[in-house]
Amino acid sequence: MDKAQVAHKSIATGLLLATVGAIAFSGKAIIVKLAYRHGVDAVTLIMYRMLFALPIFALMAWWASRGKPPLTRRDWWGVVGLGVTGYYLASYLDFAGLSYISASLERLILYLNPTLVLLLGLVLYKRKIHRQQALGMLISYCGVVLVFGHEINLQGADAALGALLVFLSAISYAVYLSFSGELVRRLGSLRLVGLATTVACLLCIAQFVLLRPWSAAVVAPEVIWLSVLNATLCTAVPVLMVMMAIERIGASMAAQTGLVGPMSTILMGVVILGEPFTAWVAAGTLLVIAGIFVFTRSARASAP
Repeated sequence: MDKAQVAHKSIATGLLLATVGAIAFSGKAIIVKLAYRHGVDAVTLIMYRMLFALPIFALMAWWASRGKPPLTRRDWWGVVGLGVTGYYLASYLDFAGLSYISASLERLILYLNPTLVLLLGLVLYKRKIHRQQALGMLISYCGVVLVFGHEINLQGADAALGALLVFLSAISYAVYLSFSGELVRRLGSLRLVGLATTVACLLCIAQFVLLRPWSAAVVAPEVIWLSVLNATLCTAVPVLMVMMAIERIGASMAAQTGLVGPMSTILMGVVILGEPFTAWVAAGTLLVIAGIFVFTRSARASAP
């Protein structure tokens, strides 16, 4: 096999990994909605997800730390801070929001994350927003407002609360992305993700211990199995898949394959959850995807 064939195979493998990873990530919202049908609350549900994910991420952190220098005190503070914002707070707010809104709207709100990172860059680092980026943001936010307006007519004030919680989740994760760059360069992405998610897992378990009686841990067997599935196929596995994809095709192309995320969530929401797929949802989704495409294309063109 010559170099061209090897390169082509590597790109094809990378695209497949990124696509499957994006679909697996989007399945998280579907699993959470299914678990809510069994009377569990957000604190208990996220505890079980993180409890089952903890051994995987702890093993990931150990594996990536082999032969590396120990973390300094500054590194540990950074890991804890990123674990709180990027995985604990973002995950909890997302789970809480999903108890009020559809999986489709949740995924569309989270898909605005690149625009929030840019806005944080404007606030924190005075980075300029180019005209085409602003246009992409406007288009995508109009799409979310369109779907939100349709949903609030159906569910009332609950939809507003759910959308706010998920939007705060997206902001929390954008904070993580904005501040993770230096630590990623020092520790490496796999080590940082393993350590930060381990911190988040411990915090979610501690949250349950502090806020709920032990009797709340008694849940339907379906909740346990759904949490195992969430922790593995929708959390740990896609993290590794996306990282492997980035190694083969780069972060930019891997991010583009994320376009399948909202579409797969909506499809699974319709087929598995029985969520309605209306013209409003279709139009809003197309606007969000088109806006993010314009936004990311402009961001790449303006990158130094």
